[in-house]
Amino acid sequence: MAKDWSKIYKKYKGLWVAMLDDEQTVVGSGKTLKEALSKAHKKGYADPIMNRMPDNLSPYVGFL
Repeated sequence: MAKDWSKIYKKYKGLWVAMLDDEQTVVGSGKTLKEALSKAHKKGYADPIMNRMPDNLSPYVGFL
């Protein structure tokens, strides 16, 4: 099932985010992967899911 990251995107666009397994709870964020992971580790989360939120959303429509 697809996750709705629209609220996360609005708050963290252009940043790296560390999320829990539910892929909804952000436990760290930063301009770099290292910064976001460090913040998550300081909060006690050893292995969060890492993702970078895009700077902007561009729709893609493919065709053959």
